[in-house]
Amino acid sequence: MHKTIINERSWVEIDLSALRHNLSVLKRYLVSGQQFMMIVKADAYGHGALEISRTALAEGAAYLGVANPEEGRLLRLQGISTPVLVLSPSLTSEIGTIIANDLSVSVSNPDFAIALNKAAAKAGKKVLIHLKADTGMHRSGMDWQDFQELWQQAAKLKNLEVEGVFSHYAASESDAEFSRLQQQRFNQLVDSLPQKPRFIHIANSNAVVHGLGHCGNLVRLGILAYGVDTENCLIYRERQIKAEEEDSTSSLQPSDPPAPQNSRTPELLTPVMTFKTTLSQIKSIRKGESVGYNRSWIAPEDGLYGILPIGYADGYDFLLSNCGLVRLKDQLCKVIGRISMDMICIDLSALESPKVGDVAILLGGSDPETRAENLVANFGGNPYELLCQVGRRAKRFYFREGHLLHSVPLSRRDFVPDDFSDSKLNQVIEAALAQRLQSGEIGELIYREILRNFFYNKDKDIHYRQAFRHEIAFSDSLKAGYYKATTTLQYRKVLSSDYFIVACADSAEVLQRYFRRPDVEYRWLMDEAIELDANSFVVSKVMVNNLLLNTRISHNNGCVEINCAHPELARLLGKSVDITINTHTLYPKNSHQFSVFISELTRGVDITFRYPPELGRVDCVPVFSGQNKYPTVSHEDCCARVFSRSEEWIFPISGVVFAY
Repeated sequence: MHKTIINERSWVEIDLSALRHNLSVLKRYLVSGQQFMMIVKADAYGHGALEISRTALAEGAAYLGVANPEEGRLLRLQGISTPVLVLSPSLTSEIGTIIANDLSVSVSNPDFAIALNKAAAKAGKKVLIHLKADTGMHRSGMDWQDFQELWQQAAKLKNLEVEGVFSHYAASESDAEFSRLQQQRFNQLVDSLPQKPRFIHIANSNAVVHGLGHCGNLVRLGILAYGVDTENCLIYRERQIKAEEEDSTSSLQPSDPPAPQNSRTPELLTPVMTFKTTLSQIKSIRKGESVGYNRSWIAPEDGLYGILPIGYADGYDFLLSNCGLVRLKDQLCKVIGRISMDMICIDLSALESPKVGDVAILLGGSDPETRAENLVANFGGNPYELLCQVGRRAKRFYFREGHLLHSVPLSRRDFVPDDFSDSKLNQVIEAALAQRLQSGEIGELIYREILRNFFYNKDKDIHYRQAFRHEIAFSDSLKAGYYKATTTLQYRKVLSSDYFIVACADSAEVLQRYFRRPDVEYRWLMDEAIELDANSFVVSKVMVNNLLLNTRISHNNGCVEINCAHPELARLLGKSVDITINTHTLYPKNSHQFSVFISELTRGVDITFRYPPELGRVDCVPVFSGQNKYPTVSHEDCCARVFSRSEEWIFPISGVVFAY
């Protein structure tokens, strides 16, 4: 239990400690050497695939199972690198997603395998596949009697690797005889293979606890791990094991050693999901009056009933009308009348002093009657369906050991940028900024002006430049193999210090330190073959507005630092100033490229590269991140220029490569 107060119309609580408990219970049934795959398809049966995956992996999961490539792709975008198997048959149109996201995929069709192999070869990759056999469920999979043909064809495809062979039980929880037949067929199929793949699996959760999973080295844990015991199979299996042990004890002869004392006791699985809401209204009703649409419930006597602000649109199944049970103030209250789209009514007659705002448990919790498998038993429903549809309009709140970790919306998928068009993405970014800052005006300002005024007012360590102009001119030098490089850098910014540094190093590693310093305005990487000193890199002029700054040279850990300062700079602090930095140095002819980097947030860029005629045409490769990824590129005689409009913002890590 937790004491966190949640102020929501309805919400879903996911107890990750319960998941860990359930996995520990189920892992007791695994035999030596077996690993498990956590099934997280359908957003982990409505629980949230990312958090469930992370917890399962921490508990030793070797694989994750999803229904389709898009579910696997989302896990990859969320940072999951563990092997992910697409369990359902994939379409040829999904092959690109499979390859791009390094997904393993089930294969039961030779034509699909050929198409997948062709695409993998074109991409220069090898795709892991698990061949699926139909041993009697008669859904997907190659018929077990024809499986050898599928194996032989797949084994010939050089860009596919048969990592696994698997099948699926049709009724492991309810038909032991047919399940044993499927197991026999699967074993026969595996024994006939010329070589064993890395993974062999047929058992799901129910099969594991019924002792039907011992023939493979991988099992697939699904519904039971979420704390839903669909056929009371766990209790049944524990009782069966206990009976077998008792039979073994009773058959011992007096001379036999005593059997070990049975320490196994049935341990119930804990529901991971709890669906909650609050009592929104309390009303009186007279005998003979009806509740809800079509008057399907008539009050047998005078009493009280309550309104809960959720309905079938929230995933509380319509078929629970007049038969569902809700836990309120440690009492079970019956759902009365037909469930509406947005409301349900419950009988409050047996409760003492119900209050508006009381928390109601609709699904899960400690009461057996509100477990998913027991709720759907009231109308012959499916607990899988109930879990997947619950909480369509509710946030999920994740807990571990009673502590709230975080919350996420359920009805909206995680943000994936390339799902949106450029215009829609612009709207999303602007709306997100406005929501985060609780101000539409500020959000619009930041989006349009890229933080110009906002960050200056809030954080003096955030810098930006305007009217950025950088001219580089190559000409002949007296040193063989090198051009003389003359540079002029001009821009406008708010002055935050009464000095700044120009840095030059012959090591990228050393120079990298100066990219993190806010007092460094210019950086140059010198060729390692040139001795680094005041003669090889010269700062010829530094100006702030009309002030000619004084320069002082020093060496510091493999870098030449030119300190630029002036007594009058103190009066310009906090004001926008024009800065000019002129340098000349040497640049190797055999480099064949010259790069300019934008190291700060910048508005308006104009970069010009002038070069000797002997270089011919110079190619420009701009890499811009900002309002416009494609700046204007122009070529004139011995001059290449890259520029943006003066009002356009360019983010750091942008730049231009001039290749010659």
